[in-house]
Order: sequence, then C-alpha cells, then structure tokens
Amino acid sequence: MKIVIIGGTGLIGTKTAARLRNKGHEVLAVSPKTGVNTITGEGLAEALAGAEVVVDLANAPSWEDRAVLEFFETSGRNLLAAEGKAGVKHHIALSIVGTERLPENGYFRAKLAQEKLIKASSIPYTIIHSTQFFEFLKGIADEATVGTVARLSPASFQPIASDDVADAVADVALGKPLNGTIEIAGPERGRMHEIVARYLKATNDPRTVEADVHARYFGSELDDRSLVPGEGARIGKIGFEDWVRRSQQG
Repeated sequence: MKIVIIGGTGLIGTKTAARLRNKGHEVLAVSPKTGVNTITGEGLAEALAGAEVVVDLANAPSWEDRAVLEFFETSGRNLLAAEGKAGVKHHIALSIVGTERLPENGYFRAKLAQEKLIKASSIPYTIIHSTQFFEFLKGIADEATVGTVARLSPASFQPIASDDVADAVADVALGKPLNGTIEIAGPERGRMHEIVARYLKATNDPRTVEADVHARYFGSELDDRSLVPGEGARIGKIGFEDWVRRSQQG
C-alpha cells in the first residue's frame, strides 16, 4: 500500500515512515525540502498519485496567529483537493488534545480550523488528538521563563513520547478510517509545573520553576481539563524516566 506522509521529514514523520516501511509498505515522506509544498501545490499531484492513505503532519513555519491560521487553512484545502483527485481513501491528521477548549490560543484555533476542513471533506478520515510531546518540554519552559524562573501552570498535564505518537499514527494509517477523533497521551499524569521541573533537573538546567494558576500557556490560562484526554484515550508505553534515559543515551 502506498502511504504519503506530508511533513514526513520532521520528528513524527521520520519515525512513522520507518515503522510503516518496516511493515512492508511503500512510504513517500515529503515536505517542502523534498519538493512537495502544500501551500503552493508544488509536487502535490505527483506525490499523491496512487496513494491510498495520506498522513498530514505538516506544521506551520510561524506561530503568529494570522500566519498559522492561513497556513493550516491553505494547506488543508490544497491537500484535501489533491487527495480527492487522486482517489485517496483515508486522510489522517495529527492534532492536539484540547483544541476546542482553548480558543485564546492562536495555534489551537488554527488546528481547529484544519479539523473543520477535514470533517467537511468527502474523504474518509481519522483525526488524532495528542497531548504535548516530551520533546517539547524545553520549549514550554523557555516560553515561560523570565530571568532564571519559569512560571508555569499547575494544571493537569500528560505528555507523551514521540515514539509512542509514531506508533499510534502508524497503527491508524493501517486501520480503517474512523470518521472521527481519537486521543493519545503518555502513561503518567501530573502537574505541568512539576513535570517541567523534573525535566529541568534531569537535564541539569539551573532554572527554577514556580507554580502560577494564572500563568499562560502560549496565550491561554489552563485548568485541569485543558490539556488532558478523556476516557478511552490510547495510552503510550514510555514514561518520563524511560524517555529521559533514552534521550540521554541517544
């Protein structure tokens, strides 16, 4: 089966492509770097020719509110139109747990707009809502840092390893379209400020972390429901300590 991964040269795309190739599938991992651009349409028709499944992992180059919305709307429209012409049978998109709960977050609004385009399309689909990746913990700390202190929300937080995300995406790519959304998350739930503090300690980062219920997460105040999945989520196998150990070994 031919599977095209849009954004296939990134963190999740690279890992997902490897998993699907190991199972004997023809995988085309594309991005603007490989000459396939969902914004301009360059190379899109050629890449999708003969594809049964498309996995959309494309990410915006800018997180500015207007730019990121324009990216996901334009990319989504172009990709879905090209898939329709190519006869693609399953469209898969990776999105974020809580997109509908944080309207103040411009990135989340953009992902929600992308999801609406997918649902309105005639192409069978599955949307995967993931919690934040462990690999993003440093970025979360950086965004919250002033001086040597990272001020973070104590809201519930359940990050996931990118390897577990790739496992889930690969499994969905080989399954039937759900015409719905599934959630994936890591095996441990804690408080955002505590998990980030553990990360900083594990990486010998001298910054300190303070809990602040009003601290904003990329523009949004959080509560205990904002970023965690509901019942029935697929839970990953790699916990925080295992991920740290693997990261340091790699």
